[in-house]
Amino acid sequence: MSSELSSPEFRQVLRYLRLSPMRETLPERIALARQKKIPYETFLELVLTDEMERRQSLSAQNRSKKASLDSQMVQENWDETAKVTFDRHLFSELTTLRFLQDHHHVLILGPVGVGKTFLATSIGHIACRRGYSVLMMRAEKMLKGLRAARLDQTYDAEMRRLIRTDLLVVDDLGLDQLDSEGSRDLYEIIVERHRSGSMVVTSNREPQEWLSTMTDPLRAQSAIDRLQNAAYELVVEGESYRKRQKPKLTEAKR
Repeated sequence: MSSELSSPEFRQVLRYLRLSPMRETLPERIALARQKKIPYETFLELVLTDEMERRQSLSAQNRSKKASLDSQMVQENWDETAKVTFDRHLFSELTTLRFLQDHHHVLILGPVGVGKTFLATSIGHIACRRGYSVLMMRAEKMLKGLRAARLDQTYDAEMRRLIRTDLLVVDDLGLDQLDSEGSRDLYEIIVERHRSGSMVVTSNREPQEWLSTMTDPLRAQSAIDRLQNAAYELVVEGESYRKRQKPKLTEAKR
């Protein structure tokens, strides 16, 4: 690094402008500019774009972490050799996030272990990269959290968090029988988010099978009709995808 870039005065200016990370890429960019004889305005745009992309990447990582998304379940890590079938054209459309802009929902349905959670999580990561707020929870954990919130007087705040996030990803809906409180909470979440926010829901059961898990048939039918009639349905079938995620010994560890 040249003496100008390492001088205390230069470092102080970068700190004041909160641009200190630029020192990592500046030498490379300066060398490129000299080699290619890049105009000053193009060089400035180049280094500022580097910093913008770094901040966008860091912001997306922070959103993904706050959303409780598995860092490994990103679209680029999906194993294309897996013997799993689903509508690839529909999934490609979902990754554009037009459904999110239109306040529609996504139901990812299929048997145990075929990669439903992976696909839902990958959509969540894409949303985080594009600046949306995301929250992912298993249905059971979400409803237990609301039950606990009633006890410590934070119910309204927790419900607002679930309703106001841009994309709510609910994993494994319909696995368990819900008591009256759980049924009412699920109804409120679905109704409040209808046409005003988007959900991605994974389940081993068809939506009509969820009716039997809720104690109030009228609320259940009302909520499920709203969700299903405003949702894309991605059906996933095939062999267990989880086998692909098992840890394997490398030659060095044998």
